[in-house]
Amino acid sequence: MKILVTGGAGFIGSNFIFYIEKKHPEYELVCLDKLTYAGNLATLAPMMDRLNFKFIRGDIADQEAVFDIFETEKPDVVVNFAAESHVDRSIEAPGIFLQTNVIGTQVLLDACRSYGIQRYHQVSTDEVYGDLPLDRPDLFFTEQTPLHTSSPYSASKASADLLCNAYQRTYGLPITISRCSNNYGPYQFPEKLIPLMIANALADKPLPVYGEGLNVRDWLYVEDHCAAIDLILESGQAGQVYNIGGHNEMKNIDIVKLICKALDKPERLITYVTDRKGHDMRYAIDPTFIHEKLGWLPETKFEAGIQRTIQWYLDNQDWWTEIVNGEYQSYYERMYGNR
Repeated sequence: MKILVTGGAGFIGSNFIFYIEKKHPEYELVCLDKLTYAGNLATLAPMMDRLNFKFIRGDIADQEAVFDIFETEKPDVVVNFAAESHVDRSIEAPGIFLQTNVIGTQVLLDACRSYGIQRYHQVSTDEVYGDLPLDRPDLFFTEQTPLHTSSPYSASKASADLLCNAYQRTYGLPITISRCSNNYGPYQFPEKLIPLMIANALADKPLPVYGEGLNVRDWLYVEDHCAAIDLILESGQAGQVYNIGGHNEMKNIDIVKLICKALDKPERLITYVTDRKGHDMRYAIDPTFIHEKLGWLPETKFEAGIQRTIQWYLDNQDWWTEIVNGEYQSYYERMYGNR
């Protein structure tokens, strides 16, 4: 099987590539990534000499380039991780999110129609459901929860999901969609909550927390997410949405305090800042459906996963300090500029 992984130089995409290479060494993997601010080719350095791996720099919204890749590579399966994903950035510049997340998805779907694929899998987010009240811990997102977006980011992802559903119904395209809760783990871009707090704490910098830090997120260890997608590709039903949740609800402030404790840093570093516009209060996924249909459950408890994650950032400071310093963006030119 040959899998085209879009956005494979990003956080979840790169972890998926590592997971598949280990779990299915017989698979061929083609990574397409534009290498925007959140894509780091250095992450994929261990894969570059593998005979079953190929990296292509390109934009999923570039129809000519995408069709050329399909013509040349002839993938059997497409897994689309490529997306602008930071809510704050979407508030500042919505157009970029529409271009990548909506038009890019449309281009990929058209290529899949034209060249034929066994499966197109869209990696989505629980943010398409909006949020849940803090005083109703009994409520969870299910696959039947109506879409109710809060930010340009989540609206763009919901739009992409609807496009996938439309292509499945109109053209019979074999698509699946997964909507996951907040991921954490190795190789996450340092502007996200957990790696940002780790990096700032190690540098004794302020730890910025929105509002009072009471927003609740359901945290999913990235390798568990990759395992779920692999299972959906193998056994999932075309046209189906699968919610992937971690059963690990935590307040943002509690995570920040946990990181302070783990790094032996004082909580006085915590700095409360003006809350994000339209900030969702609580996300919580009910993964009953994927468990009942495919047998998936998250294996990593948050207590173990967060310690593993903190240790990874301690052991790999060169990786994230290059990002903080901006040096990582020259990696592609250093590696391929003279080739």
